[in-house]
Amino acid sequence: MTDPDAQPKAGKTRLHFGRFSIPIPQSRPLRIALGIGLCIGGLLGFLPILGFWMIPLGLLVLSVDLAPVRRFRRRMEVRWGRRKQKKAS
Repeated sequence: MTDPDAQPKAGKTRLHFGRFSIPIPQSRPLRIALGIGLCIGGLLGFLPILGFWMIPLGLLVLSVDLAPVRRFRRRMEVRWGRRKQKKAS
């Protein structure tokens, strides 16, 4: 599994999670604006086109640049992994 925080040396910046990979802007301010926009759009998930799925995606994009969000994401990954191990046992 690849590290979501890893930045490739050349080419487009991609965000990896699970088996999926999405391109994200290389500009830090643009990534932050995209993440905040996704989170705000997710809060309006009851409207057509927008959805609650946008909140976790926005947090994932923000976790590339913001340490508090990155720590939150890592804690959730650990909890999710422990939960999966308990179910497998």
